[in-house]
Amino acid sequence: MTRAAARILAGALALALPLAAAASEGGAGHGEGGIDMHFVWEWANLLLLVVVLVYLARRPVLSYLADRRSRIEGDLASAAKLLADAETRLADWNARAARLDLEADQIRRAAREAAEAERERILADARAVAERIQRDAQSALEREVHRARTRLRADVAALSVQLAEKLLREQIQPADRARLVDEFVARIEQSAGERVGGRA
Repeated sequence: MTRAAARILAGALALALPLAAAASEGGAGHGEGGIDMHFVWEWANLLLLVVVLVYLARRPVLSYLADRRSRIEGDLASAAKLLADAETRLADWNARAARLDLEADQIRRAAREAAEAERERILADARAVAERIQRDAQSALEREVHRARTRLRADVAALSVQLAEKLLREQIQPADRARLVDEFVARIEQSAGERVGGRA
């Protein structure tokens, strides 16, 4: 018998003995100041039943309570583990979100820099094309000016020849013509003589 059962039995006897003593003094029935024995025996039976139940049911009840406690502790440990896992996942997701914000900022910055570089490249290409077009236009203009000057000179020369020819026709008389022809022939002969003399 365990200490708890012994204590319960001692308590029951401590209650039952005064009742039994009072019943023996008052007689078997209902005396004037006596206690009903039937009532005493009911209490004694109840106490005995409680002692037996405590003694017999104590181990299964304690075992049930221990199992229940271990299950509750296991559930609490499992809940704590789940909570820790959830907090770890939350911290991981928060870190990922922070990294995503940082990566998004970096992507935006890189896209802005790439767009700026592309704009500068396009502007440089446009400037180069504009300069090339300007050079080509300047060159074409100079060529056209040169052609125009050449044509103008040719036209002026042709007009000068026509004008000189007209003037010569108007101012030179037949005698002047004959004299010019003679001078021309004399120059040719002199030139031919010099060539022949130089060969000899």
